[in-house]
Amino acid sequence: MRAPRLALVPGEPAGVGPELCVRLAQRPRDHALTAFGDPDTLRDAAARLGLPLELTDPRDPGTTPGTLALQEVRNARAASPGRADPANARAVIDALLDAAAGCLRGEFDGLVTGPVHKATINEGGIAYTGTTELLADQAGREVVMMLANDIVRVALATTHLPLRDVADAITAERLARRLDVLHQALRQDFGIADPVIAVLGLNPHAGEAGHLGQEEIEVIEPLLAERREAGMRLVGPLPADTAFLPGKLRSFDAVLAMYHDQGLPVLKYSGFEQAVNITLGLPYPRVAVDHGTALDLAGRGIADPSSLFAAADTCARMVRGRAAVRGRS
Repeated sequence: MRAPRLALVPGEPAGVGPELCVRLAQRPRDHALTAFGDPDTLRDAAARLGLPLELTDPRDPGTTPGTLALQEVRNARAASPGRADPANARAVIDALLDAAAGCLRGEFDGLVTGPVHKATINEGGIAYTGTTELLADQAGREVVMMLANDIVRVALATTHLPLRDVADAITAERLARRLDVLHQALRQDFGIADPVIAVLGLNPHAGEAGHLGQEEIEVIEPLLAERREAGMRLVGPLPADTAFLPGKLRSFDAVLAMYHDQGLPVLKYSGFEQAVNITLGLPYPRVAVDHGTALDLAGRGIADPSSLFAAADTCARMVRGRAAVRGRS
């Protein structure tokens, strides 16, 4: 197939995103990149890094190192590294929505996103809980957040909820939708014909046969039995404190955690720099870095680009995976 066409959004202009995009543009690549952002911010980042950067016509994205096709989304104010400005919140959101709209129209095959600063966006007068939710609303799709590295893939049944609200959110309907999206994505995007998914319990020791909570007995176990009857290979509910042992992980293609901090600390400990954040269920692959804006590092030239490199590589692989599945169907 032709080189995958990826839309790239740097994210918060005062964070490390722009300089990571400049470093990404230096790599030999087998995919075409088109950035959605402010040209002055990218040129300033390149100058600070002492790296070449030629911004080219967005209608003709290429794969040449040192070049980056650019669709301009100008900031309201000049970005100053390390100082997030709420005045630029609209530009950050517009870049995300414009790039994603291009994917929905078929102009791009996938979307790669840098880190955004949630507080600054909200301070700019835009109600924002996360890019995953933003893109799901735009596409009108049920999505699942999954973080992955070379060690483990962890999907989430709930994402950005206060812990006191998680138990009420663990319903059979929600888990069924999450499992369906995850199962389909493992087959479509990762080429796993018959994936094995480990499902964690909500409570310590997966409820200890009801002594530490009833959610496993009343909600999770019946739902897993139903989905097994439909043909899914599901293991669990498993106690979260032992599910991530290396010997067990080798038997699973993904883990479904019940809440954010149940699964993600393990993933980040196992390989934070190479981890990526994947939105499953969109009409196109979307992969993000698994770190924040690092305002304290911005402009210093020391930010590690590994996660953005991994995000672009993963997105391109997912594009090819979808194409291969379509070719077989």
